[in-house]
Amino acid sequence: MGTIIREPIVKQGHARRASVSDVARAAHVSVGTVSNVLNRPDQVSPATRRRVEEAIKTLSFVRNGSARQLRAGTISAVGAIVLDIGNPFFTDLSRGIEARLDERDLTLMLASSHEDSTREARYLRHFEEQGILGVMVVPSSESTDYLLPLQERGVSVVLLDRHSQDQRISSVSVDDVAGGSLAARHLIGLGHENIALLNGPHTIRQCADRSAGVVAALHDAGLDPAHALSEITIDTLNAAGGEEGISRALRLSRRPTATFCVNDLVALGALRKLRREGVSVPHGMAVVGYDDVDFAAELGTPLTSVRQPTFELGHRAASLVLPGSNDPTQVIFQPELIVRSSSAGFDS
Repeated sequence: MGTIIREPIVKQGHARRASVSDVARAAHVSVGTVSNVLNRPDQVSPATRRRVEEAIKTLSFVRNGSARQLRAGTISAVGAIVLDIGNPFFTDLSRGIEARLDERDLTLMLASSHEDSTREARYLRHFEEQGILGVMVVPSSESTDYLLPLQERGVSVVLLDRHSQDQRISSVSVDDVAGGSLAARHLIGLGHENIALLNGPHTIRQCADRSAGVVAALHDAGLDPAHALSEITIDTLNAAGGEEGISRALRLSRRPTATFCVNDLVALGALRKLRREGVSVPHGMAVVGYDDVDFAAELGTPLTSVRQPTFELGHRAASLVLPGSNDPTQVIFQPELIVRSSSAGFDS
């Protein structure tokens, strides 16, 4: 009987991930046997199975999931493209998405477009190449026609944080006109008749809608928006943008007594700048944010903010993108005003 020489199993370096062939050579079995151990272990003898499992462990072998899924015709990932994952609003939204996908043992592939349509298109192409089940996207442009071919090719599409004007595409959003109105009515009720709105460009639907809500509330109160509102468009919807915007507001010849910020990151920057300038909040300047992210209540001056049901928004969007969901659906959540010291002058 010939002698069997068992070569020592050498762990692979970082240059190349171990393959099924590497495992087969190390365990002195065929590639088919390794495949059986991975997929049909009951068809392999215990001794051979242990030898293959030892090689897998020693080589730190990880099976190629995407190739396996393509062969089996099953995909276990869903994509999402948001404007900026660094914004706590989108972080919380993503948590809601993940919670729903976890229930179906699915993985979330997440990307930020930074409002760049070219970047968004690249991610959409990449996601489709990966064979994702569906994609949730905060569109970077007003028109969503470019998403229809993707849906026609079998990739489920749901708009995130944007109401769909096309009944063929599902969407999950918050009534931002109502949210802007809530903030403005609160400030008007406190006696403010000179309000600054630190906002992004109206090409972003949420910015346009929140502005429309403010204007509607001013009209309802009998105030002329041309006189009572100073809308300041900022370059970035973050703390730096908030500092820039409030600096411009403070230089206005008729200085506002209150500021409504398009999101809480902008409000954070505004509060930071007001503190450096020695302007008291809320007596020198009332401040209201939007989103009610986790840090809003923890600031030195707790922030009044329009709360969005962010986690629920993500959770519902994930439900709509999953296989077996109903016909295209438009879901609209209602916002809620959370009053704190930055506007009303008392602790919540």
